[in-house]
Amino acid sequence: MMNYDVLVVGAGPVGSTFARYMALNGFKVGVLEKKKEIGVPLQCAGLLGKQIKNVNPLPDELIINQVYGAYLHSPSDNELKVSKNEPQAYVLDRVGYDKFLAQLAVDAGADLFLNHRVKDVDIKNGHVYMNKDKREMSAKIIIGADGYNSLISEKVSNKSYKTPKQVQAAQFLVNFKQDLFDTDYVHLHVRAALSPGFLWTIPLSESTARIGLFGNSDYHYLNNILKDFLNHNTIFGEYSILKKYYGMIPVYNSKKKLVNNRCLLLGDAASQVKPTTGGGLIMGFKCAKIAADITSKALDNDNIGNLTDYESEYQNKFRKELSMQRRLQNLFKTLSDSDLDYMFDKLKEKGAEKIISEYGDMDSQSPLVKELIKNGLLFTILPKILSRRILSLWK
Repeated sequence: MMNYDVLVVGAGPVGSTFARYMALNGFKVGVLEKKKEIGVPLQCAGLLGKQIKNVNPLPDELIINQVYGAYLHSPSDNELKVSKNEPQAYVLDRVGYDKFLAQLAVDAGADLFLNHRVKDVDIKNGHVYMNKDKREMSAKIIIGADGYNSLISEKVSNKSYKTPKQVQAAQFLVNFKQDLFDTDYVHLHVRAALSPGFLWTIPLSESTARIGLFGNSDYHYLNNILKDFLNHNTIFGEYSILKKYYGMIPVYNSKKKLVNNRCLLLGDAASQVKPTTGGGLIMGFKCAKIAADITSKALDNDNIGNLTDYESEYQNKFRKELSMQRRLQNLFKTLSDSDLDYMFDKLKEKGAEKIISEYGDMDSQSPLVKELIKNGLLFTILPKILSRRILSLWK
């Protein structure tokens, strides 16, 4: 039986980042990945906020576009344009990036095992069982970075195995017959039917884009919305769908248990996602660093009880922002298409594009909402009852 200091279940970007930190700290690290090829199939829009360069390496060759702003569209296509002078996000080759991060972990000394599906874990004694040749491995600490449908998560939660709460996502890679896009901008469309999700257009070139959406609906419904969007948008014209992608996004759960015995959860397995956008990679990278520091301390002190510090540090760093986003998301679920159109009209009329451009951030929405409350703008565009509910977010 192979023995490790740490076994990471899942070689996604967050699991690989954690594995790299631990290997660089001098520990024996194994990474178990159920797929035969890292990053395939693509299950992400591939748009990451500018903070990415501060939290993890990102080679220039994996950046397809730099994004300076966005066009925000209401249900009837009223439009707000927001932008800054510096790049605010990057459109990535996500498959390439996943492979790059996994290779960094290997280069740091981690052992990577592809096509190794974990079927069971003993979180008390640190044993991991796989269905490949009935192989067994052991570790002092086991990391669950195995995605939204996490086996490790269920073990940590002490519940019988079941699919956690999630929403579904669909995305098409679309090529258009003519050049349509300014690659400096993405397009985001809100619709009551998709709440709590939205629809996006992320240009890869002037004529090619990732067009997708997420929402609390099944794939058939999401597919129909995507096809309807492509067929009835007058600017698109002729197009061809090159690829179709599907995925699941876990719903943020503030009460989720992240540590139990020798196990610790990261990324989607820990529901570390932003409620308003469904993204979580940058937060996941930050959590990987927090977890690596605490796990290293636990191993150095031979005391797995130190692992509980990870949960408290995670909550201290992210709970306030995530809770605000969750409540804001729940509020906007109550808005109809006509409410959203009215709100966009008023935002345009009151000059909100400038405020959103200045205070808007992909990874932290609270500064923008606070500014809109501070200058009274939200109270002029929403019914009083909704305005009071927004104000209560900070009480």
